[in-house]
Amino acid sequence: MLSTLWRCLKGVNLPVCVDNWKTVVSDAADQISLAGRQNLKVIEETLRKQWRMGQNIALCWSHNERGLLVLFVPHYFLGNYSAANVSDSEGGEDNETYIRRLISGSREYDRTAFFAVADRLGVAPTFIRPESPLEDSDPMRAALDQLIRRYGLSYVEHRAVILFDIAGFSLYSPFEQASQLNSLSYSMNSAYNKLQTLGVNVPFRRTTTGDGYYVWHSEVSAEANRDLFYFLLLIVADNAAARAVAQGNTVPRIRAAFHIGDHYELFQAEGVNPTVFSYIVGDVTIDLARMLNSAKPEQILVGEFPARAGQPATADFIDHSLRSGAVLNGLRIAGLDVDRFEWAASRTAENRLARYKITDKHGFTHFAYNLEVEVAAGTQIVNLGLKPALKSV
Repeated sequence: MLSTLWRCLKGVNLPVCVDNWKTVVSDAADQISLAGRQNLKVIEETLRKQWRMGQNIALCWSHNERGLLVLFVPHYFLGNYSAANVSDSEGGEDNETYIRRLISGSREYDRTAFFAVADRLGVAPTFIRPESPLEDSDPMRAALDQLIRRYGLSYVEHRAVILFDIAGFSLYSPFEQASQLNSLSYSMNSAYNKLQTLGVNVPFRRTTTGDGYYVWHSEVSAEANRDLFYFLLLIVADNAAARAVAQGNTVPRIRAAFHIGDHYELFQAEGVNPTVFSYIVGDVTIDLARMLNSAKPEQILVGEFPARAGQPATADFIDHSLRSGAVLNGLRIAGLDVDRFEWAASRTAENRLARYKITDKHGFTHFAYNLEVEVAAGTQIVNLGLKPALKSV
């Protein structure tokens, strides 16, 4: 898969870059000394020069009090290296598995491990020497790791991602299209604020697909996946409430899908700098797009994913979310105090979760579950999602 990644990235449209290292390392910058912040600025300038407008990418780094060791490779290197797909001399991981592990999680390696990577890849390290010795602290290491990732590529396992697609988008006027995208964006911000009042923090990231958005949690964990699921439900509810009072075509009818899977994360070149905001592409985004191609407006689908890394499979994930979903009760949506916020996947006559088979235009098969949501506020009942049109398997 990694060997074909580069062909998937043509025509990517990303947000405008903010050329400011403080934005990239904002979580850690306030805890770093003045000298340390100056070092970060110098390191970022050198990384940008080595990056050469996207010609090279940074793989990993190693800390040294005199400076920083960094491995850079040409942007096409990982695809070519993975395509060879051979194991190392000791019969260990094949190339693609090795690269995926290398670009997962933290990019910091101790000196021995760092040079072992350089030897296996046949790449000479780059040494960056700032104006003063590098401080050895957790905030500084976190800031350096964030900088290196910005100039590289990451592989992320088992992350929840949402895809929102606006039905009939191409049929609307440019003004209506802009209004609908803005309305959907507002629903996300509204859902974010509502969850914060409950103590649920969803620092979400998003990229536009042109007629919708991919949305994901900035963290990777079972809790983050569950919270993003709540986030989906509140966005759909806010969108439905907005449509109920809207005039004209300013609020979109959306299809929505939730899935957990693997992906690559990167910061593409925009002008002469990498973007501050990341873009994701991989199995999870492809599956979401194929699922929604078969969905109807206002339908909500949940993709089928296996149990992995301590996180449950789809059916258990939905059931667990149902049991803990009372946390959403009491929220105020569109001026109504919600007494009950319930959702359930469609079930068979035997009361099993109904599983649906979707065959995409390429002949590949995907499995999904259909979600129906009921929001009760006093005597008012709002139903979200649709009854399934497909036959369960």
